[in-house]
Amino acid sequence: MARTYTTQIPLGYKAPHFALPEVMQGKEIYYRDIRGSKGTVVMFICNHCPYVIHVREALVELANDYKDRGFGFVAISSNDVENYPQDGPAEMAAMAEELNFPFHYLYDESQEVAKAYDAACTPDFSVFDADDNCVYRGELDASRPGSGIPVTGEAMREVLDLLEKGETVPAEGQRPSMGCNIKWKE
Repeated sequence: MARTYTTQIPLGYKAPHFALPEVMQGKEIYYRDIRGSKGTVVMFICNHCPYVIHVREALVELANDYKDRGFGFVAISSNDVENYPQDGPAEMAAMAEELNFPFHYLYDESQEVAKAYDAACTPDFSVFDADDNCVYRGELDASRPGSGIPVTGEAMREVLDLLEKGETVPAEGQRPSMGCNIKWKE
């Protein structure tokens, strides 16, 4: 496990569109299907990463708190399942069912979507405004496995609250997410 941070790239880029299979029902989901009227949260996660395991219940809570307020959520796993079979579609579906994900969990077998979003770690978060412009690439909150800091989703909630009010999300002060590196195919 290599500790990796979200790649810091200039904000304001348009959300890359995608079409990926959803692991529960196998149907193809497009970006437009998950897009929220006030904003959209794109999360790169996986099943086995201790950083994701540490926050996954908070991700469910966050989505449940904001999905009816105009925000779309999606989780995408892009890990190489040949070397990390616990991140395969069947295992993804089992986790999504167990945790009652209120968002689609998509499988990026080609890893092209992760590359389009410049995702680097799990969890890796990008938040887009109502016009699909990226306004946030950062952490869920300051908690990390073993840190003793409670998982609250505070940083992400602040961003979504600003978007809900129609206010600007400041670019300065955004702290990158940290987690395991995405397991790229060789």
